[in-house]
Amino acid sequence: MDNAKRLNLFTNLRDYLFIIIGLNLYGLGFTAFILPHEIVIGGLSGVGTLVYFASNGFIPVAVTQYVCNLILLAIAFRMVGKTFVIRTIFGATVISLSIGVFESIFMSLEHPLIQDISMSAILGAILCGVGVGLTFVHNGSSGGTDIVAAMVSKVSNVSIGRTMIFTDMFIVVCSIFLPFDGTIQERITERVPIIVYGWVVSFLVAYMCDMIINTNRQATQFMIFSSKWAEIADMVNMEAHRGVTVLDAEGWYSKQQIKVLMVWCRKIESVTIFRIVKSVDDNAFITQANVNGVYGKGFDTMKIRMPFKKHRQSNELTVQDD
Repeated sequence: MDNAKRLNLFTNLRDYLFIIIGLNLYGLGFTAFILPHEIVIGGLSGVGTLVYFASNGFIPVAVTQYVCNLILLAIAFRMVGKTFVIRTIFGATVISLSIGVFESIFMSLEHPLIQDISMSAILGAILCGVGVGLTFVHNGSSGGTDIVAAMVSKVSNVSIGRTMIFTDMFIVVCSIFLPFDGTIQERITERVPIIVYGWVVSFLVAYMCDMIINTNRQATQFMIFSSKWAEIADMVNMEAHRGVTVLDAEGWYSKQQIKVLMVWCRKIESVTIFRIVKSVDDNAFITQANVNGVYGKGFDTMKIRMPFKKHRQSNELTVQDD
């Protein structure tokens, strides 16, 4: 096995390991801190929650979630493609197993692990958001409203994010129809706060997910102006092990030609760059900006799958040219 194949195998194994960890975090957060308080959230976890409480606990959340995932994938197979389906089946299987195991543990307790509903919901949302974020960072998917959004985006101009928000909000609102002994007014008084908690949890999960994704990709861009640019560039190469791009510029006030250094690095490496510049030229002029994504050698790999048709057309052109 050559180095390229070995590296690719290691990357895939690492991705699947983090997908499993992320989905188990989601399962833990959902079953330990959200489900015991009867909070209905978005996604198929929310649908499973509705069925679970509507059946008085007879049908587990994991069963409903997995069955719905398989039905949606069967419907969406031709629209979303084989790769998406295979990856989603893996994620759906892992998350259903995780929720099934944790559900049997935490729903058998006499009272919720954290009895304060607000703190329990926040902690559960954080764990779920971190879990989903880890899964997305490593190219995983748990299915659910992702499948619905992917199908809608194929046949309309509605964005995936908007589709997921509307679908999740509708699922949460459906909790008002759960079995309840009392008048309509009592039902509304009892269920509306739970609906609000469901919306808050759903938005917190989305926010934490975005934080994990953006933090993973966040980098820093430096623009360094100094008369000792060559010495700084050499030290950045040797000590920080980062590339440097040298740009030609002109000071409009002084009308002098100058060199500007452009450097990209990970956020945690920013202090190293500052120390290098300060050690060489204490009077250097530096700008620092956050960059959400840097792709290429030494940074992230562009994990974008090109449409099959384009690949096929390119191959056909190559054959004709030959």
